[in-house]
Amino acid sequence: MSRRLPAAFFLALLLCACRQAAAPQPTGMILFFTAQTHGRLTPCGCFTGQYGGLSRLKTALGHDLPADAVGVDLGDALEGGEDYQLLKYKEVLKAYASMNYAALNVGRTEASLPAAALRRLAAESPIPLVSANLLDAATGKPLLPGWVVINRGGLRIAFVGVLDPKVAQDSLGDGLAVEDIETCLGRIVPQLKQSADVLVLMAFTDETELDQLARDFYEFRVILGGDPSQPAQSLLAENQSLIYYTANESKSFGWLNLTFGADGSVTAGDHAVTLLNERYPEDQSVVALLGDYRAQVRGVKLSIDDPAHLWADEVPGAHAGATYVGSESCLGCHASAAMVWQHSAHSHAFQDLAARDADADPSCIGCHTVGFGMPGGYRREYGASKLTAVGCESCHGPGSIHVAQRQSGITPVTFHFRPLAAGDCMKCHDGEFSRPFDWDKLWPQIQHGKEPM
Repeated sequence: MSRRLPAAFFLALLLCACRQAAAPQPTGMILFFTAQTHGRLTPCGCFTGQYGGLSRLKTALGHDLPADAVGVDLGDALEGGEDYQLLKYKEVLKAYASMNYAALNVGRTEASLPAAALRRLAAESPIPLVSANLLDAATGKPLLPGWVVINRGGLRIAFVGVLDPKVAQDSLGDGLAVEDIETCLGRIVPQLKQSADVLVLMAFTDETELDQLARDFYEFRVILGGDPSQPAQSLLAENQSLIYYTANESKSFGWLNLTFGADGSVTAGDHAVTLLNERYPEDQSVVALLGDYRAQVRGVKLSIDDPAHLWADEVPGAHAGATYVGSESCLGCHASAAMVWQHSAHSHAFQDLAARDADADPSCIGCHTVGFGMPGGYRREYGASKLTAVGCESCHGPGSIHVAQRQSGITPVTFHFRPLAAGDCMKCHDGEFSRPFDWDKLWPQIQHGKEPM
């Protein structure tokens, strides 16, 4: 004979099940981050084996991370303040927008722009540009929003941007001021706690300051750094914060598999700083953005095309005595040196640039022409007609006086070129462009000297 259970028993079971169903569940998110991209849409391409580029980043994200991963940039996505660099930055923003970025922090290069220009860029950006402690110097108020809040699984996650005043003090743009980070955060954290459940700090600063911020502001459960000496070797824990950082012109990116508790706690699962090397093919949609930028700079007049711009930093009334005359003026008297040069990669450096459709890109021209950006040097309007390639004067300097004295028969020649050393080569052969530069190994490949008399 079966016993009938009381209705109250079933009601208790139902209430227990409802409580379990209503219990808040942990929220997961993969967060990836970049820093110091410096306009690097693709690797330069001058040498094989170059790392980085947003073209590789997009491939890596699609290969290694889920489609709903959230990205942030910690600063220095901008290459610099020249007009052509601002044009490239707009293409960088389009690349970021295609990769699910939630926020861009202001770094050193962004803060070097005048206040009006930075405000205009932020207004046009498809992704929020944030900085809690970058101020309008005239009003003392924040120039940009200090943070952005996204919703993930019912949790409000705030990404807050700050810039180290020490980093920006020597290059700060007109009309800008930077508030001390600790003062700023002390002021805004109470407000942030009311508007968000989890706080993430994006700090353009170094490792030492990141550690101090974690000790002073336990409320930030994740602290990401954008101006370290090198990418993090491991995920660090300090106070109640997780600390991670990267850098290197988008040669690497960091990511964290995070779980957020309903109480605002954060735990990290898998994480890594991933090098963007050749195993990641370049995403062609980002390569196309570089093509769009190069088409723009080819068709517009830039500040660097104006001769007056080239003389802007000259001492009034003082002009260089010698001017650029081109390698052709040197080769007749220096036959053996000419032979060495003509058989070197230097002699067809401009052709290599043109083959990549980069021969109008000011970011590239300087190391592939003679005297670009200097009074009397190569100008974009010349095309391939003169002062192209890495010629004699690229290393030795303007040679008009030397040539004139030799042609006039003056004896002895009184004009002498300054001695050369490894530093002259490293103006272009720096870092990845020689990996590394070694004078003793590379000089023999182009070694030449005075002609026998």
